[in-house]
Amino acid sequence: MEQPPGFINPQFPNHVCKLSKALYGLKQAHRAWFQRLSTFLISYGFVCSRADTSLFVLRKESCIMYLLVYVDDLILTGNDSSAIATFIARLHDEFAIKDLGDLSYFLGLEVSYTDSGLFLTQAKYAKDILIRADLYDSKPVSTPLAPHESFTADDLSYSDPTLYRSLVGALQYLTITRPDLSYAVNQLSQFLHAPTVEHFRAVKRLLRYVKGTISFGLTYTRPTTSSIVGYSDADWAHCLDTRRSTYGYSIFLGGNLVSWSAKKQPTVSRSSCESEYRAMANTAAELVWITHLLRELHALPPDRPTLLCDNKSALFMTQNPVSHKRAKHIDLDYHFIRELVNSGKLYTKFVPTNLQVADIFTKSLPRAQFDTFRAMLRLGPPPFRLKGGIR
Repeated sequence: MEQPPGFINPQFPNHVCKLSKALYGLKQAHRAWFQRLSTFLISYGFVCSRADTSLFVLRKESCIMYLLVYVDDLILTGNDSSAIATFIARLHDEFAIKDLGDLSYFLGLEVSYTDSGLFLTQAKYAKDILIRADLYDSKPVSTPLAPHESFTADDLSYSDPTLYRSLVGALQYLTITRPDLSYAVNQLSQFLHAPTVEHFRAVKRLLRYVKGTISFGLTYTRPTTSSIVGYSDADWAHCLDTRRSTYGYSIFLGGNLVSWSAKKQPTVSRSSCESEYRAMANTAAELVWITHLLRELHALPPDRPTLLCDNKSALFMTQNPVSHKRAKHIDLDYHFIRELVNSGKLYTKFVPTNLQVADIFTKSLPRAQFDTFRAMLRLGPPPFRLKGGIR
């Protein structure tokens, strides 16, 4: 490590210090701690996941344990309570840890247990954002953005861009349990470098929507099926400044939402078919990653994943290898979705637009349509009956 300022040896100014121990707060501390922890876990029998390096999986006969690491916070679960207790005791001997019991609060995420599963929310974190913005007593609105609203960079500059960046950055973390905010946050994040008055007005509207849905979260129930279903959609040439398309996807495992995204495509598409096809390719890449993760968790469903799209032309391109003028210029890496379909690893299917739940990630919708898709994501208020709560 470099010599600290003020303690540089004048005789050997270019020499470095030897790091004997990675103290808390140094740049090397995180890597040294993870190496120490992972070495212990691997020696105990865990295997580090290749899909997610912070996940460790142990399987011995019928016993399965999962351990997720975030710096010095650990989540442990499994199907054998005695094996979990034995491992925690061994972990106590190796490290100075504190067992907090059943998972209830983790990195701002609040976990509530219901009769059929889990309920995840960030109500406290959302309240802190509203208090910081001085909008906790504001009047709620029904949707994050006005219907069919679009943004441009041509407007009067906002006087306090630091506040704008702070609020939008905080809202980005809120989307972990609030996929209904993903599209609005994505749009507002594109103007962090030079926000305008119109952009900050949209942030205030978004916060007013959060005020009215502050207790909302995701519900996860025991699945009746183990199928993987993905929805893919794109809004062609949505950006008024660059004419790039916005795409989004939502992926369900056994009816529970496990992955979603709302992004602007990096290149301009010449047709709606092209933008939808690129969106399907990106969704297929996420589906492949999820299947790898589930395989390592020993929970991969036997059926192949299904990808749903509401554009028949893009759907035809995934199933037909014939090249034509509309597809000649598309990057070759996007065509890997054809290989997945031809090899039987992925099934693509048409879905009507009124059932295309990924629409909520590509455009600002009217209230009725927005509420319908939000319910399809299993996003809503907490269940009435919570274990350990007040009925």
